[in-house]
Parts: sequence; C-alpha cells; structure tokens
Amino acid sequence: MALAEAAAARGRVLPWPRVVLFGDSITEFSFQEGGWGASLAGRLVRKCDVVNRGFSGYNTRWAKLILPRLIGKSAAAESTVAVTIFFGANDSALKDVNPKQHVPLEEYAANLTSMVHYLKSVDITEDRIILITPPPLQESAWEKECLAKGDKLNRRNATTGEYAQACVRVARDCGTDVLDLWTLMQKDQDFSCYLSDGLHLSMEGNNFLVGQLWSHLEKRLSALPSLLPYWRDVDPQNPEVSLL
Repeated sequence: MALAEAAAARGRVLPWPRVVLFGDSITEFSFQEGGWGASLAGRLVRKCDVVNRGFSGYNTRWAKLILPRLIGKSAAAESTVAVTIFFGANDSALKDVNPKQHVPLEEYAANLTSMVHYLKSVDITEDRIILITPPPLQESAWEKECLAKGDKLNRRNATTGEYAQACVRVARDCGTDVLDLWTLMQKDQDFSCYLSDGLHLSMEGNNFLVGQLWSHLEKRLSALPSLLPYWRDVDPQNPEVSLL
C-alpha cells in the first residue's frame, strides 16, 4: 500500500498524549544524561511524549509572557495529559545582588496564578497541572559558583523557602497539585547530595525528583495504553489489519 493510500485509510494522525515540562534551567537540563525529564520519558515510552519547555535563567515574569506561545487552544492542548510549572529558583534571587532575575514574592505568586488560569482557559484543567517549588539552596556550594564568576552570593535558602511556600499556597488556592521539593529534600538528610552546585540537581537529586513526581503522575498516566501493537502481534502477511 502506498503511503498516500495508507494516510487516506488512516483518516487522521494518531493522537499521541503528551506531558509538558515548563520551567527554568532545572527543567531545561532535565534531558541530560540521568536527568529527571529523560527518566520520565523513559517510563512513558509509547504511551506519552514528554516535551521539554525549559528556559535557563527565566523567571515567572518572563514565563507568563511566553506560555501562550508554547501552549494554545488546539489539538495539542487537548492531548496534554499533564503540565508541570517549575519556577522560583531565579525569582528568589536577591534583589540587591541580582535584580535582573529577581521577582518580588507577591508578583511571583500572581504570575503562577496567571499561568494556571491561562492553562485552564485553553482547556487544560487544574487536575492536569502540577506546580513544583524550587529546591533548597545549599549556600556554601552556590557561593563558590558565584565567587568563581566574580559575583557575591545572590540567593539564600531561607528566601527560596518563602517562594516555595508561596508556590504551595497558589496550588492550594487554584486547586492544582503541588510537589514541594524545597520541603521534601530537607526532610531526612543533608540535602547537599541532591545538588550539583548548590542550586541545580545532581544525579541523586534528579532521581529524587522523578520519583516524587511519578507518585503524582502515576494514577493518571500509568493506565495509558501502549500506542500501536506489539511487534509480535502484527500480521506479517497483512500488516494493514493491525496497524491501520
């Protein structure tokens, strides 16, 4: 059968669900080797695409402006089974040291709320949205990174915690799910093992995040069927019967 005939027989492109990861550098880097995004994609092969929409250095002020350019009211939105919104590590930068990335706490919360409302306006309901708080900051390690660039320490863990708490409040008020990474990572042990440079995730941190995130996603995604038949189930004499 020619491809044009096969397309006509099929009628339309096979709908393929997707999870969108929207965030800053911790999301952008999530498809590196051992990254949490790559691990999530591995769990969802042939069930769901995992789409990386991470933007290093971005804060919520910038994120809310670009979100409508990334997700609109379309078939792609209809097929979106989950969206993570993972910002705060840059918003919480200290204003006097890093004013370019800093976003005041109240504006940060308002920006998160605005993004949730936008997603709902394009028919992505609150039960498909997961807010993720920034992870804790290991100040001594991050200060070394700053000093190596000729800068002063530009973040504080206590300040990051205020932004994490605001993120949790927004999720509660908007009715979305939330993964409070800042609190969870500091619960049982020295959290520095979760961070590669005091701010970004180490291999252990990536593993921790994907495990926690999967506990939020598993109920809604584990039941997704594998798309297209297993190869042993394809009739080699009449593959059209199995595949179209």
